[in-house]
Amino acid sequence: MTPAFTEAELDAAVAALEDPERFREAEAMVALAAPKLARVLAQALDSGGWFAESHDDAAAQAASAEGEAERLVAVRTLLAEETRVGMLVGVAVGWALATELTRNEASPRKGSELKDKENE
Repeated sequence: MTPAFTEAELDAAVAALEDPERFREAEAMVALAAPKLARVLAQALDSGGWFAESHDDAAAQAASAEGEAERLVAVRTLLAEETRVGMLVGVAVGWALATELTRNEASPRKGSELKDKENE
């Protein structure tokens, strides 16, 4: 079960990310997992229908807006919405990954189990 966090705990964790050194550590971890996480994110977006037919319709509508100024606003709006959705789903993927890692920390590591068996 995912641990419940108070709003104060979440605020403190977010504030900790403002420390450039702590954020660099997180960036390094994500860089190692990025290709796999990108696949998970794409699957999550696809299975959630985030970028399905409605996305194609919105892209076509933005591209065909009358007038350059209206088209620019429509494209910027679409990009902003895509970014927000991608970030929210990405956070959910990251949260699920953290939950899995925490769950795995609670159970014995396979490598340790193998070493223990070898020592018997």
